[in-house]
Amino acid sequence: MRRSSALPIAWISLRILILLNWLGGLAILALLTATIVAEKWTFTALGITPESAIPSMIMGLRAIAALGLVGVPLNYAVLKRLLAMVETVRSGDPFVAANAYRLLAIAWSLLALQLLSLVIAAVGKAISTPANPLHLDAGFSINGWLAVLLTFVLARVFALGTLMREDLDGTV
Repeated sequence: MRRSSALPIAWISLRILILLNWLGGLAILALLTATIVAEKWTFTALGITPESAIPSMIMGLRAIAALGLVGVPLNYAVLKRLLAMVETVRSGDPFVAANAYRLLAIAWSLLALQLLSLVIAAVGKAISTPANPLHLDAGFSINGWLAVLLTFVLARVFALGTLMREDLDGTV
């Protein structure tokens, strides 16, 4: 079978995404910490004045940042399992029970990420005002929920495919 050039690209891309995920989490943590430890300095640096309505939104914005931090290990769980699956494809043996379990774990992580997005959107809506509207890329996503369903189905397909393969190997 001919080697795919997509596999090395997928492997490198996943490694880069893992790094970016952690760096993004560190950036969120740094900003969140700065708004707590050095609130006045941070607000001045960001151009937030006491006269604006933004200081009343700060607790909600901190909650959104904290929820964003929850997403970092969930994303990591997805990315690490995808990376392990790419490794099994590269070795020529993707239909193994471990990949079925990995897909199931990915499905649960994706479900958690979708629920987290709904919570973030709810907090954003609660603190948004006409004077200071908050526009977040969070909330219900038909594509996200389809990905959750698809991943649960694929996990089952891999589990059944693995069982069929084991049965076939046992009869030969």
